[in-house]
Amino acid sequence: MNNNKREKTTNNQNDSALIQCAELILPYLQPADLASTSSTCKTLNKISNSITLRRSSDASRSLEKFPIPFINSIDNQSYSYFIYNRNQILSTAVHPRQPWGYDPDTRPYLINPGRCYDPFLFRVDGAKGCRCERGCDRSSGCPCLDNVEFGAWECGPGCQCGPDCGNRVSQSGILVKLKIVKDRRTGWGLYAGEFIPKGQFICEYAGELLVTKEAQSRQQIYDQLASSGQLSPALLVVKEHLPSRDVCMRINVDATRVGNVARFINHSCDGGNLDTIILRSSGSVLPRICFFSSRDIKNNEELKFSYGDIRLKKQGLPCFCGSSCCFGVLPSENT
Repeated sequence: MNNNKREKTTNNQNDSALIQCAELILPYLQPADLASTSSTCKTLNKISNSITLRRSSDASRSLEKFPIPFINSIDNQSYSYFIYNRNQILSTAVHPRQPWGYDPDTRPYLINPGRCYDPFLFRVDGAKGCRCERGCDRSSGCPCLDNVEFGAWECGPGCQCGPDCGNRVSQSGILVKLKIVKDRRTGWGLYAGEFIPKGQFICEYAGELLVTKEAQSRQQIYDQLASSGQLSPALLVVKEHLPSRDVCMRINVDATRVGNVARFINHSCDGGNLDTIILRSSGSVLPRICFFSSRDIKNNEELKFSYGDIRLKKQGLPCFCGSSCCFGVLPSENT
């Protein structure tokens, strides 16, 4: 073998090693690091562009039934970076890096279509729910359907019925087609990718579950960053008066860094087209915040809900919901 052939063979081997290494490492990079890497050579530029394209084609990392693409005709931001999680998680100061943008043809074992999804963060040991074996409905006399003391109730880990039970509609992830579209005024928003009938489960508000002190601390930081346009926070606080009316329970879920596509749902002063439901399940300690369609929703229509009615900050962030009853300022209160 002459020197030219040896050199060509060596170069091909080096390129192959570079490609394999890059396809393994680059999906872990955040956008700024990925952009810096892409400028170093043609090979890495090509791989980085492919990763960016795959990221923009599915925010859910193949964890949901359908891909949820980013669509942007406003600027050159291909996608919004965050760590995808389908349900509540405990708060943590350090978040593990999550690969996003792998080539499914070369690394199919990294594609997990939600097979390991568990919507329940804490379970009650020994809890006894329903004993229905053929699915739950009114005719079966399922006790979970009659448990209205605390509002909406689904079958859960304490029940004998299986995952196909009709009273587990929120426990299989997102089952409707959605897309994330960027607007010049409101930024990214979540839109219907198909017709959605009234009463359809849309998604859970997934993210870090915080104690109140941590939620208040984070909100102070987020307010400062948001006022200067450096951050779009997604910390949701839901307050619920228990049946005695003497106790108010609050749920703090922060989807700013970790969450699902619910973090892109914008506010509407008229209540929008989504109902916010605090959903409990037999055998589960914590309720979950879930969204259901409050009316029929057309294809390409933006999904919205009300962030609240209290506006303590007169100079708060502007509201661009476009409803006839728009207050002009987003809801705000002392977290």
